[in-house]
Amino acid sequence: LAGVGMESIRAWEEELLAYGNEVIPAVPGLKLIGTAKHKAAVFAFTLESAHPHDISQILNDEGVAVRAGHHCTQPIMEHFGVPATTRASMALYNTREEIDRLVAALHSVNRIFG
Repeated sequence: LAGVGMESIRAWEEELLAYGNEVIPAVPGLKLIGTAKHKAAVFAFTLESAHPHDISQILNDEGVAVRAGHHCTQPIMEHFGVPATTRASMALYNTREEIDRLVAALHSVNRIFG
């Protein structure tokens, strides 16, 4: 981390967040949960067509790693009126292409459950 530099890491994660915020919401039926202006490159979402656990299984089958559940944030889930979300977390080692793979896999979920 010291070799890359914390400022470089922050800048890259902000770029991933901005890119993800452009392309992920374009998936039909997808709703981002938690869209604060200053946040980490984490995308928690629901998809009208499927339960978060089903989404995570299909994404896993397509080689996209996500988490599903309430993520120990039950008060937030209650606030947004959802029982669970699917969450993709980006970091230094992620790429725009991986976000594109996430989006493509979410389209597959819609084809399966839509």
